[in-house]
Amino acid sequence: MSVLVVGGTGIDTVVPVAGLPVLGADSARPTGPIHDDVSHTGTCVALALHALGVPVTVADTIGADDAGRRVAEAFASWGIPLHTAVSPGGTRRAVNLMSPDGRRLSLYDGRDVPGYRLPASLYLPLLSESSHAHLTINDFARHLLPDLRNAGVTVSTDLHDWDGTNPHHLDFALGADIVFVSAVQLAAGAAERILTDGVASHVLVTDGAKGATLFSRETGAKGPRHQPATDPGAPIADTNGAGDAFAAAFLRAWLAGDSDDESLRQAVIAGAYACTRPVGPDCFIDRAELARRR
Repeated sequence: MSVLVVGGTGIDTVVPVAGLPVLGADSARPTGPIHDDVSHTGTCVALALHALGVPVTVADTIGADDAGRRVAEAFASWGIPLHTAVSPGGTRRAVNLMSPDGRRLSLYDGRDVPGYRLPASLYLPLLSESSHAHLTINDFARHLLPDLRNAGVTVSTDLHDWDGTNPHHLDFALGADIVFVSAVQLAAGAAERILTDGVASHVLVTDGAKGATLFSRETGAKGPRHQPATDPGAPIADTNGAGDAFAAAFLRAWLAGDSDDESLRQAVIAGAYACTRPVGPDCFIDRAELARRR
């Protein structure tokens, strides 16, 4: 079992704030140090899979800039293979405003270049070594779907705060076998429509402290499965990476042949665990701790 993660590396600037929205006439004082981290969703999925012992490789674009150098050096230090092309827009960045209750406002700088394509010579050789591919919703990643299908690998994606109608997400929603999406803005019936209109066998809707719900082609008249959130075992420190930890744990279990119920339970445990420490290589649960908490 090996996983190829496509897209989603970059630098996050994390700003602790007293609350959201941030109110101030022309300035506001952070409640803690501002820091830059090599992060973003693809990075966190890769780190979470790595922590669970799943062989993982990442293919993405980074800029010929200092931020890109930091990304490459971080992956090398973690022992996660990173295959990159030079992005004409530079390395992606985001500013994450973090409130004490764990809420987050992410401000992305939108450096992806419209019409850009990831070179096939970068990712095609990696497909023979991969049993599964996880696509982030960078625009260029949608164009890999035909090649992934031809290679016979299963595909997952995370739609994040999709509302159920934004056309940017549709190729991913309808082209992946496993679809993760937040409940924050999701319209009623959207999860069911993904199953009806797309190729997905599973749609997982995450809802923070309320847990997560699994919609599956196999449930039939039984309806969706809901898994309540678990006790994280420590105070909430940082919700960055929680959804990525959830996705990685579900994928590891599902790819290993575990039942849907067991895969969902492991995912909820992993997501809760990731909230108890600042996002980074040490915030994701490993196999031993996951087994202990099951």
